[in-house]
Amino acid sequence: MCTRRLSDEGQRKLIAAGTPRRWAPGQILIREYDTTDHVVLIISGKVKISSAASSGRQVMLALRGPGDLLGETAAIDGDARSATVTALTDVEAVTLTAPDFLRFLTTTPSVAVELLKIVLSRLRESTRRRLEGGAYDVPTRTALLLLDYALEYGDENNGTITVRMRQVDLADAAGASREAVAKALRIFRDAGAVRTNRGRFEVLRMDVLRRYAEALT
Repeated sequence: MCTRRLSDEGQRKLIAAGTPRRWAPGQILIREYDTTDHVVLIISGKVKISSAASSGRQVMLALRGPGDLLGETAAIDGDARSATVTALTDVEAVTLTAPDFLRFLTTTPSVAVELLKIVLSRLRESTRRRLEGGAYDVPTRTALLLLDYALEYGDENNGTITVRMRQVDLADAAGASREAVAKALRIFRDAGAVRTNRGRFEVLRMDVLRRYAEALT
């Protein structure tokens, strides 16, 4: 089981306890610094997690998709939201208020254990991203991110995996300038590994992209 998201059984139990919600592309599910405390379980669709930089610009931190649970930290500790969650596509989800979520965890210990594993997995992911930012060059970080996003959140069709995100968001996630990431993407395009379009990337050859990541690390 992928420890980044709830198991199928965990999702079924949480869906049964939650309230259905829908968001259109561009709508905000959770806003940074808000004092709301509900949790969101994504059933379908993709969202991006972002945080405000000192300049005020929203910097993308991660992608999330079906099976991912959002907002659980604020529901547990009662603190303000630490990031903004924005719909990239049409999103179907269920929500629970903090009191309902906490009661659910106490009566469903198997899901509580899953949640602990998810939190630990995200901590490891954050640590790995920081390590990559300091140890690898921009093409390496870009290749690693595209591989990760394609495997976890890509939509596959006839061997092509589409990752829906903007180039500026990919640059934010890589901790690099948009120009540096554009140069890396040009290398991958010339090798036939990716195709770029407005608002999305198409991974054509995972094996070629993986060789770039492995060769450069």
